[in-house]
Amino acid sequence: MMAYQTRIIKKRLHFKQPAGTSRGIYTVRNVWYVLLADTGTHAYGVGECAPLPALSCDDVPGYDEILANACKRLEETGEIDREALLPYPSILFGLETALQHLRARSLRLWDTPFGAGKAGIPINGLIWMGSFDEMYRRIEEKMRNGFRCIKLKIGAIDFEKELELLAHIRQHFTPEEIVLRVDANGAFSPAEAPGKLQRLSGFHLHSIEQPIRAGQWEEMAELCASSPLPVGLDEELIGVNRREQKIELLEKIRPRYIILKPSLHGGISGSKEWIELAEERRIGFWITSALESNVGLNAIAQWCATLQLSSPQGLGTGLLFTDNIDFPLSIQGDCLWFDPEGQEPDILNWLER
Repeated sequence: MMAYQTRIIKKRLHFKQPAGTSRGIYTVRNVWYVLLADTGTHAYGVGECAPLPALSCDDVPGYDEILANACKRLEETGEIDREALLPYPSILFGLETALQHLRARSLRLWDTPFGAGKAGIPINGLIWMGSFDEMYRRIEEKMRNGFRCIKLKIGAIDFEKELELLAHIRQHFTPEEIVLRVDANGAFSPAEAPGKLQRLSGFHLHSIEQPIRAGQWEEMAELCASSPLPVGLDEELIGVNRREQKIELLEKIRPRYIILKPSLHGGISGSKEWIELAEERRIGFWITSALESNVGLNAIAQWCATLQLSSPQGLGTGLLFTDNIDFPLSIQGDCLWFDPEGQEPDILNWLER
C-alpha cells in the first residue's frame, strides 16, 4: 500500500473585480490546499478545497478540523473515505484531485486531446451582475472576443433593465450566432417566476438556471413542466449527496438540465453519479467551475475533457483573482486550452507565499 503524507495550506485570494450574484458580492475567497505526498517517491499532488460562503453544504463551523481529520484518515488507510465525506463535497473534490495529480505526475490529470493541447473545451462567456453599464460593457467585450455562448447572471438589477440587455444582444445576433443562457440564482419568487419566464422566452434563450430558490421541489416541478424556457438546476443539487436522494430529486422535478460544479455537487465521483442518473432520464448537463483558483479550475477542466462534451461548459473563471497561480491554461476565442509544453508552475513556492 502506498503511504501518504498530507499538509494543509490555507490562502486568501482576492477578486480583480467584485463577483456579484443575487446572493451577494464576493471580494475575497478563502481556500484550503491539500498537499499530498508519496512518502516513498516524494512525488506530490495538490488539491483545492474551497466551500462557497452561505452556499456550499459544507460551509460549516469546524471546517479546518473536518478537513484535517479527512487527511489523517487518508494517511492511515491510503484511501479516501468517500462515504464519510459525502456531506463535504469540497473536501472530497480536493482529495480526489490531489490524488489524481499525484498519480498522473503532471497537471495533465487525464489522458485526453485537451490535456495533450490538441483540442480546446468550448466555454460560455460569463457576465457577472453589476450595474447596467458594467454588464453592457462586459457583454460587448465577450462578443468582440468571439464567444458564441453568453451566460448572464440576472436577478440583481431591475428586471426591465435585464430584458434591455438581452434585447441588445438579440438586436445584433440571432440565436444561431449567439446562444444565450441566464442564471437567476433563485432570485424569482414562485408567484412571479411563470410571468418572468414567459417574458424571457421572447429572447430565444437556451435555458434558465435555478429560477426560484432551492428547496421548493413542488413549485420547481410545476415550473419545469410549464415553462416555455428549458430549466436547469444548480443550487437545487447542493446537499443532495446520496444516490437515492438524487434519484428522488430528478424524478420529482424533471428538469431539462442539471449544471454540475464538482466542488459543490459531490466531487468528481459524486458528479459522475449525477451524470449517470441524468442520462438514464434523458436530462442534459454541463460542467462549471465555482470560483476556484487555477489549481481547481485545471482539475475540473481536465476531468471535463474526459466526457468529450461539444456544448459550451462554464469553465471561464480562471482570470478572477489578482493573486491566482499561473497555469498553462488560456482562453482563445471561446475555448479553454491547456498547453502541455507550457511552463510548469512552481506550486510549492506559490503555496508558501
